Amino acid sequence: MGFCFYFCLRWWRTWTTPFVERRRRLVEELVSLGFVRSSKVVRALLRVPRHLFVPPHLVDVAYDDRPLPIGHGQTISAPSVVARMTELLNPDVGHRVLEVGTGSGYQAAVIAEIVAPSDAPRESWGHVWSVERVPELAEQARRNLDAAGYGDRVTVVVGDGSRGLPEAAPFDRIIVTAAAPRVPEPLLEQLAPGGRLVAPVGSRYSQVLVVVDKLDDGRIVQRSDIEVLFVPLVGEYGFPGEEVGEEDYYPRSI
Repeated sequence: MGFCFYFCLRWWRTWTTPFVERRRRLVEELVSLGFVRSSKVVRALLRVPRHLFVPPHLVDVAYDDRPLPIGHGQTISAPSVVARMTELLNPDVGHRVLEVGTGSGYQAAVIAEIVAPSDAPRESWGHVWSVERVPELAEQARRNLDAAGYGDRVTVVVGDGSRGLPEAAPFDRIIVTAAAPRVPEPLLEQLAPGGRLVAPVGSRYSQVLVVVDKLDDGRIVQRSDIEVLFVPLVGEYGFPGEEVGEEDYYPRSI
């Protein structure tokens, strides 16, 4: 009874006018600033309720363009960062996507809305697999995704995301939402020919978004985009030890 009431209340608040209006204003701002250009990303950002992916005490600032703490030294990225990374990733309907670093589940939901649109036939749907190393965050992300209606389009797995998810490979798209010293080799191996990977790469305290395309013949083409600052990717092919800090960084330029 209690869980049903909680779920129904969150669902009702998702579609009430104040939240819809705040979401619309945020997306309009991101478009005007150049963070969003494609209609499919605009549509996904308008449909995914970010306030269902933040802690209850932060719901009132869910549609501010800033990162927010979600516990365990992790954050939900600023909407502008989510928008930019999704634009660079360029997922499409039917794609199989791997996300490294589930966090709150918001980025996975945005991608899921593109690869498996709510109003598209299920037989055309793609799927998102997301790997999170903190079990408590993984469980919370599952609850968030279920509440927002994406539980059947996103599979959350607990593990070392720097190793990828070979049992579900290959992937058409791979997105890494924590900073790595270099693109993890297992992720390149699990990227399908013709696929694309987006990841923040650099030191613990300064990174650049890197876009990696794997050509049909297997060759790798890499380019750099904007400067960012994410919490470190901890794992065999990431940084050793515990992550530091709770804030990611606003892009400096587009």
